[in-house]
Amino acid sequence: MNAGERAPDPQGARTPAEFLARLQELKDWSGLTYRELSARAEAVGDVLPRSTVANMLTRAGLPREELLAAFVRACGTPPGERETWVVVRKELATGGVRTVPGSMAAAAADRTAEGAAGTTAEPAVSRSGAGPMPDLDADVPAGAAAAPAARWAPGGSAHRGRIPRVLVAVVAVAGLGLAVSSVVALVRDGVERVSGPPVTPAAGPVLIRTLDAGLCLGEKPSDRSGQVYQRECAGADVPRYELMPLTGRDSGHWRLVTHHPEFGVGCTGVPGAAAKAAAPLHDSECGEQGRTESFRLEPFGTPVEGYRIRPGDSAQCITVTGDPRAPWARLETAACADDARGRRGQLFSFDRRD
Repeated sequence: MNAGERAPDPQGARTPAEFLARLQELKDWSGLTYRELSARAEAVGDVLPRSTVANMLTRAGLPREELLAAFVRACGTPPGERETWVVVRKELATGGVRTVPGSMAAAAADRTAEGAAGTTAEPAVSRSGAGPMPDLDADVPAGAAAAPAARWAPGGSAHRGRIPRVLVAVVAVAGLGLAVSSVVALVRDGVERVSGPPVTPAAGPVLIRTLDAGLCLGEKPSDRSGQVYQRECAGADVPRYELMPLTGRDSGHWRLVTHHPEFGVGCTGVPGAAAKAAAPLHDSECGEQGRTESFRLEPFGTPVEGYRIRPGDSAQCITVTGDPRAPWARLETAACADDARGRRGQLFSFDRRD
């Protein structure tokens, strides 16, 4: 969220569709991923599953009241404004359509009320004429998570979203399988680094290696934010990455698919439809609105010195921030550089793995 920018106001919503649009605006205003919203809710004792939030913002019906309350709290809405969201939701659940004070519809309603004094008012109906807009409370029991929305997964099948696999036994992960024999592990400054020529991107499981540091992309195991860092390649399994080429209008771009031991299948992306400088590289659910999840993997140099990762068609490059050789340095967007110093931390290899 931007400092000084007020949270979106739901009072202008006249229909459930407009209310849901305000909810999406609230999430965008918060600047938080689904995973971060879930973690913030959990910290104060609320239940807000990631898949349920994603489903709430794509369904046509109103969310349950307790889900709405947890969501607006997690987004950081000021305490004095939270009850407004609940009140507007109740009005829509009762009548299907709200009359917003100051609108033309409100003026017409006032004139109708003056001309029909003493008569019994008819219940408000939805624009379809089928009666009041149904409330999801009736078909989703309180406390139950809504069915996750079908989303993209490798091979074109749907997956369940990033629901923690609490009851699934821990599967032993295979060791690193670098297909290029010239890639070797070196220990410098007590940190194991991997060196070798860049490997051309190809579909399938990969270790994404930063060429300057000889480290690999991954998350901090205890960090639920999804922020991507560079870390030692040994044990870089949270998450495991897979390259998938895109087709159609996105031909020439790639998706960085993630396989997380707790959250399941997801996608790597940066916030914003058009990537800006200093945008963090995050792992989260695939298809999250307001994220760029397609990348150009652009060869650099002759012969090729490495590959740049460009979000969408932007002029930005994924870059290791701070010390480009330090373990656990964050990755975010920055202007692509051609000089030797500037491009440090912007060149990557896509090493094959089993």
